[in-house]
Amino acid sequence: MNTAIKAKASPSISDSFIGVICKRVENNQSVRRSLPVWGRVHIDRSLPFLCIYRRPIKDEAIGAEHVAMGEASYITAPGNRSLQKSLELLVHSIAKIQVINFGAFLVLEIWELTEDEISIEGPAYKPYFQIVRPLKTTLFSTIEILEAELKQVKYRGLFAGVDVVSSSKIFRPGLVSLMSAAKAAELGCHILGLKIRPIYRNKDSGEIFPLVRRSLHRRISKPLKRTFYEFIRSHTTHRPPHYTALGRRSVVKAVWDVDQALAEIGNQFDFLLQVTPTNIDSAWTIFKRNKCEKEPTFIYRRLPIDPILTKRRLFKIPVERIEDPVLAELFRCQQMKLDRKLTMLADRGTFRFRYGSVQLYGVISEELLNTSKEILAQQDSPSHYEIAGRYLDATSFALKATEELSRLREQFPNLNSTVEIHDEISGLMVSSGNLLIGRQVKIPLSRVQGLLQHEIGTHVVTYFNGRSQPFQQLYIGLAGYDELQEGLAVLAEYLVGALSPFRLRLLAARVLASEYMINGATFIDVFRELKDSFSFKQKTAFLIAVRTFRGGGLTKDSVYLRGLINLLEYLKNGGDYELLFMGKFAFNHISLIQELLWRKVLKPAPLRPGYLTNGEALSRLARVRSGASISDLIERG
Repeated sequence: MNTAIKAKASPSISDSFIGVICKRVENNQSVRRSLPVWGRVHIDRSLPFLCIYRRPIKDEAIGAEHVAMGEASYITAPGNRSLQKSLELLVHSIAKIQVINFGAFLVLEIWELTEDEISIEGPAYKPYFQIVRPLKTTLFSTIEILEAELKQVKYRGLFAGVDVVSSSKIFRPGLVSLMSAAKAAELGCHILGLKIRPIYRNKDSGEIFPLVRRSLHRRISKPLKRTFYEFIRSHTTHRPPHYTALGRRSVVKAVWDVDQALAEIGNQFDFLLQVTPTNIDSAWTIFKRNKCEKEPTFIYRRLPIDPILTKRRLFKIPVERIEDPVLAELFRCQQMKLDRKLTMLADRGTFRFRYGSVQLYGVISEELLNTSKEILAQQDSPSHYEIAGRYLDATSFALKATEELSRLREQFPNLNSTVEIHDEISGLMVSSGNLLIGRQVKIPLSRVQGLLQHEIGTHVVTYFNGRSQPFQQLYIGLAGYDELQEGLAVLAEYLVGALSPFRLRLLAARVLASEYMINGATFIDVFRELKDSFSFKQKTAFLIAVRTFRGGGLTKDSVYLRGLINLLEYLKNGGDYELLFMGKFAFNHISLIQELLWRKVLKPAPLRPGYLTNGEALSRLARVRSGASISDLIERG
């Protein structure tokens, strides 16, 4: 017992501990080891920089260490004086190895500013940083980049204040130096300090504001990576392809645990199936019998879960344990998305359902509404475009779909998607990578190829590409993924020459129907407006209204046209088209997906849509890249 007390009072880092870490660094192996009392050594791979955070002995609150812990190479340690000598030896030993590997090495120590060090005016939540440089340094461009990037950090409308100060003491007051300027010069190293105003902490009580801390952490991560990138390019032999490539590659157990727990909940229910009526065909028959004047009654599948109990499990998932700010944000948004869907399932069939729908799918902008009205106004009656003649029934279309899946299987033999004909489906739907076809569907020959590429070339391809990634959320679908998915699916129809003017009219009508519903219109109101004002046939108007009012009011259909518009803008600006098939994610995730590819956390997708080998499709894609508008698609669809 006395020995344990003594060990706790006088911690140190053993020579064998340092030896193991150095051996792994020499071999470019990842390091993740806990230090005595508190702290960790995390070195993702051999990199020419190291972030250090030392916690003051009297300050046990969680704070600035999260900034260091988001990077690929860091040490967090207690400020106990007895530990500092061995900690200094550890840092020097790592630096020696990395200087040999890269020609130079940067040590960035991070700590918090005290109130009397803050030399700016403004509210207590205004971000402020001090960059501490040695009295003599050659890191001029590196410091300039860090200063410029930190000045772009913004919180609650206020940009950060940044000062650069020179000092012989680049460490927190009350501690000792881990690397003096003389020692750094001897080793071939460079040292910098970064002092952060703790706007995430109540200066009187010491209470931490976790949302503020998390927000600030995300905003600082990019400036740090850009700074490391500039240092590496200017002072080392290392040549990373992009600054985001300097993020973490190794994924710790906390990430896998969270991903698995979220996937278990997400896989327990198919949201779209649960909110889609099973009696659409019979409801149409009754609706006609009632002379289209009585709102239909819908029947839904029984819920396979209890939404409230499932929420209890959802919020026990410790997303806050994820250190990587990019992954933490993705998983946190996923947790919130599942929460909203579970609330909507609990509210299914009630007026409250539509409020959850607006939260999940977003509001309909004035611009989208105007575009929809223009599309509807410019086109003639839909009967002008309807194809007389042959249709494919469910069985015939299923054969075509099976052939398309066989072609994809040549790229990816593990594709185990099936085609199923269902009595309770009124159209087409992809669920868990399988294509579901309503038994009563009749598909015009002119629409066959478009629907195959919409459902299989987009939804099935992204599902299995997502499944090939290490994170299950990429096939389940990250928060807000529907807009990009449906935009891709509609564009696929255009690329194979199957996006007719009537189809675009249909998408525009769905936007208006959603807007009417949100503003209080009834099912009958929407049906009549579509039929009388926009010349849709009764059955078409009925089906649009059903999709709009299912579950209690679902605005998902507004994302098709919005997604197509945003996708055209993305491609016009030079966006990478094939990157979008990596899995199911939102427009605002594109840069994060690219970053995870640079970091080699994600791997290249095994599947690409079959039409990308078609010359005419590639020609149409080139037209889109040149700046095609919605009206251009109408003319050439």
